[in-house]
Amino acid sequence: MTAEPTPTGPPPAGEPAVPKAPADAPADVPPAGRTRLAWRAGGVLLLLGVGGDRPASLLSLRPLTAPPPTDGADGTDRAGAPLVEVQALGHGRFPGSHRYADTTVGARLRYLRHTETTDGALARLRLEQRDAATGLTVTTVFQAAHDVPAVRVWTEVALAAGQGPVRLEAVTSVATGAFLADAGRPFDVVCADSDWVAESRWRRTPLREAGLVDIDAAAHSHASRGRLAVTSRSSWSTGERLPTGALVARDDSWALAWQIEHNGAWHWEVGERRDGAYLALLGPTDAEHQWSTAVTAERGFTTVPVSLAVAAGGVDEAFAALTRQRRALRADRAGPLPVVFNDYMNTLMGDPTTEALLPLVDAAAEAGAEYFCVDAGWYAEDGGWWDAVGEWLPSASRFPGGLGEVLDRVRARGMVPGLWLEPEVVGLRSPVARRLPDAAFFQRFGARVVEHGRHHLDLRHPAARAHLDGVVDRLVAEFGVGYFKFDYNIMPGPGTDRGGTSPGEGLLEHNRAHLDWLDALLDRHPGLLVENCASGGMRMDYAMLARLHLQSTSDQQNPLLCPPIAAAAPASVLPEQAGHWAYAQPEMTVEEAAFTLATGILGRLYLSGHLDRMTPRQLALVRHAVAVHRELREEIAAAEPFWPLGLAGPPGPWVATGLRSPASGGGCLVTLWRLPGADPTLAVPVPHLRNVEATAEVVFPGPGTGAAAWTLEWDAGRGVLHVTSPRSGPAATARVIRLGGRLDVVARRPPRS
Repeated sequence: MTAEPTPTGPPPAGEPAVPKAPADAPADVPPAGRTRLAWRAGGVLLLLGVGGDRPASLLSLRPLTAPPPTDGADGTDRAGAPLVEVQALGHGRFPGSHRYADTTVGARLRYLRHTETTDGALARLRLEQRDAATGLTVTTVFQAAHDVPAVRVWTEVALAAGQGPVRLEAVTSVATGAFLADAGRPFDVVCADSDWVAESRWRRTPLREAGLVDIDAAAHSHASRGRLAVTSRSSWSTGERLPTGALVARDDSWALAWQIEHNGAWHWEVGERRDGAYLALLGPTDAEHQWSTAVTAERGFTTVPVSLAVAAGGVDEAFAALTRQRRALRADRAGPLPVVFNDYMNTLMGDPTTEALLPLVDAAAEAGAEYFCVDAGWYAEDGGWWDAVGEWLPSASRFPGGLGEVLDRVRARGMVPGLWLEPEVVGLRSPVARRLPDAAFFQRFGARVVEHGRHHLDLRHPAARAHLDGVVDRLVAEFGVGYFKFDYNIMPGPGTDRGGTSPGEGLLEHNRAHLDWLDALLDRHPGLLVENCASGGMRMDYAMLARLHLQSTSDQQNPLLCPPIAAAAPASVLPEQAGHWAYAQPEMTVEEAAFTLATGILGRLYLSGHLDRMTPRQLALVRHAVAVHRELREEIAAAEPFWPLGLAGPPGPWVATGLRSPASGGGCLVTLWRLPGADPTLAVPVPHLRNVEATAEVVFPGPGTGAAAWTLEWDAGRGVLHVTSPRSGPAATARVIRLGGRLDVVARRPPRS
């Protein structure tokens, strides 16, 4: 550890201040006892300020490949946000506010020690601090994966023996102002709203316009108490907002991206202290989620994990770094990337029967599908099954020859059979609701929680877990199911207070029990693939996706509204996990069918539609889309996303998303959707290929499909692809385009056995 160098200079007028030393401290001399801890691991360099009778601070987070800092912007300013903020009952904040800053316990933490370890491709740094007043020991854990410009971070809280209990009301997984110190420039915040069938709506806003109002703190001798606060409630972790975001320098020269990796309630905020802006990432809190927990000498607490990714670039580079982190998180669960046909969307819509399914099975096999999933309704004896689910027994009336007849046909046609399941709920009319004890369900004040005609299982209880284990094991053993679509269509409110917990604490414990159940299930059935769905993309987080195979990105039924959702999805989900519906129908024209099929090709092509009613020519177009996707899928699984027309802002008449090779100057794949009313010509910026001679070609739909020809002209000097679609063409059309050579392909691990 070495003394810190000179702090950075001031920011432009009106922008959040870059952290600086107190006015009475010489610029080149750190406060007494304040030293610098440097940690090089994975693909990052961390600099932390420790000692000096102040709490530890994360002062700098830089990719190892970044150029050296200029103009003194080296992230080593001596002041900075405390690494951990701890809101505890009886201690509070000083000064008071709604923010997760200026907590009394956080300000009292003092550095004790740190340790560094490695385990294969993972390196860890554990930094311990202690609050003498309460006896709390707070440990921040940083974890870095080989060659990834990101860290995973969480906080562990313990209490010394002989100390009284401390009730925690909020603990940050991490807090930092490093982004300003590293860049020394004004920043914008990039974040997203999300809703059912309206997922992933991104916006970019200067911090001063996003809630960090300049109050002239010097005149008031007091920092602002304002903040930009983003919160998700209950168990739909992405049902209102996304747990992913980025702070991006105004000139796109630097970016810090993050994701909160939790399948429940969370909160993040950006605020401004007297010594600079800060970012705080948290799981559930008391004020927002009715969460609190008592820490004793026998019982500590660990926050939800988060990831921070950093890039010397803008939005595209930030989410490319986060993409690499996501692949590192799920390396142990990486497996095959099959094309799945699902009978639900705009097809059977929860009304499967043997008569309806057998022709679909044959048609899906002809189209090239590798898995076939029977969606909702396979257990229902009548149409009113919503509040009767829970036993998960096949319907006799829907399948006179048994469900096995259908699934045997799936196997006979060379596909793996799958079933839809909503494991966490039990309908009010289900026999399971009477069979399981009250303690196996979410409760408030001694009464079962009811939402949308369902009870919610509490997976902390052994009877709830045993019930689900029995269901899954039975379906795998009896029917040879190799794929489950796990859906989740209710929210149970703030949680459960069974056992005397706060509702938010009960929800957090259930969330963690749910993840433990999934881990055990996948270990027990190592070849099983599981899709993550919650009314589409309402639980699209990397607590779930580090474990599960495929993410349903939306339940949107209108194909014209799907492109903005599919285009934005790679900011939240790995492209190879992003299941986009491709539901071509026999009544569609060639261009309409190509439009919906193109939506899925650069993610995970998730087929549906009445393929069994198509003409041979129509089915050939679907088969062509499947063949193109299968040819590209290994490239997709190694590529990084970019947005030629931008990620943030409302969608225009043209929508674009791209995947590029991580290698400098490598090729890229782009999907372009032309919506009704769009001009037939478009200039598509591809700046990473500027001055690179490249060939542009349409890979879908190809020649002989009946689709109209597009003209592509590559301007290497400007790095712009000029596209011309037919002026008198259809109202909506789409193409998948390759620019340059094949993308890099990396070896993928086989599934665990």
